[in-house]
Amino acid sequence: MTHALTQPLTQPLTLAEANGILHAALAAARAANMPPVAVVVLDGAGHLVALQREDGASMLRADIALGKAWAAAGMGVAGSVLHGRAQGNPAFFNALAATGQGKFIPQAGSVPVVRDGIVIGAVGASGGKGEDDEAICAAGVLAAGLATA
Repeated sequence: MTHALTQPLTQPLTLAEANGILHAALAAARAANMPPVAVVVLDGAGHLVALQREDGASMLRADIALGKAWAAAGMGVAGSVLHGRAQGNPAFFNALAATGQGKFIPQAGSVPVVRDGIVIGAVGASGGKGEDDEAICAAGVLAAGLATA
């Protein structure tokens, strides 16, 4: 029998992986001719690992991307899924937003980062339509050799 403390742990998200996600997500945004965006990568505990805001992106873009990523990291699903759930249960999602002290934004534009079936982080973007933001997040994660949920 293997004790829980001796089981191998999934490697956490590295800075190199986070930077790869950012690079690929921004490249996807440029390929899609999106407006200027901000992209944020968090670790599994919701801590900032990497952030870039393109020239011309408004001052709120980074904070919105952070809130989207924080929600995806906390719940382990994409922002578009959270948005749908929030519409069906607004009181619960308002409570989550309050508990998260304003950092929890359940909107399309984020995906969890998954390794070995475990959420090790999340990426969020802001600047375009929600579905476009989410698509560049997913493109970044996949380009880094990781998975989304």
